[in-house]
This record gives sequence, structure tokens and C-alpha cells, in this order.
Amino acid sequence: MTAENTDALQQHKKTIREQAHARRNQQPEKDELSRVICATFMTLPEYVAAKTVMFYVDVRSEVRTRHSLPDALKSGKRIVVPWCLNNELELFHLEDMNELAVGMYKILEPKPELRDLPAKKVVATDLDVVMVPGVAFDRSGGRMGHGFGYYDKLLQNARPDAPLVALAFEGQLCPEIPTGPHDIFMDTTITEKAAYPGKGRGHA
Repeated sequence: MTAENTDALQQHKKTIREQAHARRNQQPEKDELSRVICATFMTLPEYVAAKTVMFYVDVRSEVRTRHSLPDALKSGKRIVVPWCLNNELELFHLEDMNELAVGMYKILEPKPELRDLPAKKVVATDLDVVMVPGVAFDRSGGRMGHGFGYYDKLLQNARPDAPLVALAFEGQLCPEIPTGPHDIFMDTTITEKAAYPGKGRGHA
């Protein structure tokens, strides 16, 4: 790919990201729609069968998960949430919402005094289902994050048989996300309207 083509691709991705982000920010009835989306996630057969499930904790205008986390914590499953350390995601075994506190950038995250406890540490290969946030998606499982790559390593390290399930508002969907050979596709993308089966990591 020439430098000119690379620049054009990056500009195209930037435009998609900005447009999807704006639509997500402007999404009305976020709480109500988020509850619908999370309820669909929690009725997936993969979720029902899972023993260890990663939920993300919503930030800013993402599909809100914090209202559904208390129900997940009562499910008997091992619930895991990510938090950021040196631009990489660490995994924390969450047992009570009181273990979370507002940290840097007003993000709800595990309390610092709990993070290094051995019983709280989780590795990506422990996860049976991975809930994934993002800025833009398409209906074949293509995903675009904020461009920082926080989730890339986590998704690469997740077990191949652990479904990757994205949560999004319908307004975040695009006809097609530009993807490269190293981009990871979601197994399912859930919006308030449908659960769209994606290519997953087994795509050619």
C-alpha cells in the first residue's frame, strides 16, 4: 500500500470514528437502551454456559453496563472487569460494586488497594466470554475503538473458544469498518435492535 493510500485509509477511519462517536454521544435514552442491550447479552447461550465473564465498566457515552453489573454479580458467575495500567488492560475479579471507585479521568475502576491482591488477579485465558466496547462496528463483526489499542492485546490473548461480544447502540453501526490482517472480528455485536453474528476470529 502506498503512503498516499495509507493516508487516505487513515483519514477514512478517522471520519468513521468521529461520526460514530458523535452519534453515540447524541444517543437518546441511553439508560433504557443499555438495559435492553445488556439483557440480551445476559440471555446469550454463551453467557448462560460461561463460568467466568468479562464485563467492561462503561465510560462516558458507551453502552452502560454499571446498571446490569449488580445482577451479574448475583448470577454465581465469576465476573471480571478490566482496568488500565501503563496503556495495557489488567483484569480484576469483581465481587461487589463497592470494590469500584472513581479514578483517573473520572473512570469507575477497581480500588487501588485491591488490585494487587492475588485472589483478584485474572488472566485473559480464564475468560469464557468477553464483553467488548468500541466506537464503531459493522454487522459482520468489524470493530473500531478509540485508536489507542488498549483492547488489542487482551483480545489477542483471549482463548479462541471464548466469544467476543460487542455492545453498541444501533447508531454506532456502519456499512463496513476498514480492517487489516491483524484486526480482530467480533463473534456477536448486540444493539438495542438485534444480535448480529460476526465473522469472529475464525474468518479467512
